Amino acid sequence: MPTGSSPTARALRTLEILRARPGTTAEQLAAALAVTERAARRYVEILREAGIPVESVRGPYGGYRLGRGTRLPPVVFTEEQALGLVMAVLDASNADEVVGEALGKVIRALPEGVGRQAGALRAYAAIAPDPRAARTDPATASALVAAVAERRRVIVTYRRESGGEFDAEVDPWAVVVRYGRWYLLCLSHRATAIRTYRIDRIRAVHRTPHRFTPPDGLDPVAALEENLGKGWRFATRVLFHAPFAQVAPWIRPPMGTLAEHGDRCLLTGSTRNPAMYAQEWLAAVPFDFTVEGGPELRAAVATVADRFRRAIEEVAGPTAG
Repeated sequence: MPTGSSPTARALRTLEILRARPGTTAEQLAAALAVTERAARRYVEILREAGIPVESVRGPYGGYRLGRGTRLPPVVFTEEQALGLVMAVLDASNADEVVGEALGKVIRALPEGVGRQAGALRAYAAIAPDPRAARTDPATASALVAAVAERRRVIVTYRRESGGEFDAEVDPWAVVVRYGRWYLLCLSHRATAIRTYRIDRIRAVHRTPHRFTPPDGLDPVAALEENLGKGWRFATRVLFHAPFAQVAPWIRPPMGTLAEHGDRCLLTGSTRNPAMYAQEWLAAVPFDFTVEGGPELRAAVATVADRFRRAIEEVAGPTAG
């Protein structure tokens, strides 16, 4: 949104920023308004002079926020928007009691005609639990999002899938939600490499006084997808008997890196789950291929092939002599 050049326009923009992001610091406000920190503080004073209470909180979680008594505009939903909100919450794999209570308050605040439909949808829609769902703690996600916004380095305590915990000092580049799971894309100073951590496995987040600068032109989703295909325990190497242009649309970034290989193409990467790689990913690619490595993936593909072969033999029955 354009900031506007007049003091009044910038003061109104300041009000909008503080409504949307309580705890905004003078530094952040100045960046959003494209002015100096001194000028940003002046726009806060203009709001105060106009009778709008703006509180200043000191400390690591401090900043400016609107004081009590500030009247905010009501949120108005159409029936379609209200029903869409209810459906989104019902569809969420980690919708828990806290989210349910919040949704109930929203429905009760809606006009009767709209609220009746939204309430009925919530009451009578059945939810099938997702066995793969991972509960992400809102406070942890919020702390990481704040660190991303402030470009503040943090120390995270992470629980390994195999058990045990470790601390890692990281530059949090982005929080990415992928297929219902929340990930932290970051630069790990412990590993001196890009890492993706599942936020539901982060047990604690500690701020540090250090700042960082994220890479120029960072595409968080693309970077996450690419990184998910690297650094796993089992190496993968698959030669597809088809040109790169035909195979490429079928290859997801977590599967690895696809490169031209003469008139064919070669996929190299790694995985923590060779069985899943074979059954869900390779089996879906409609081109002939050869698994050149590693041995775990070759074994997993052989298992899938045997299962399908037995399925055909059972239907056809024994061959007549």
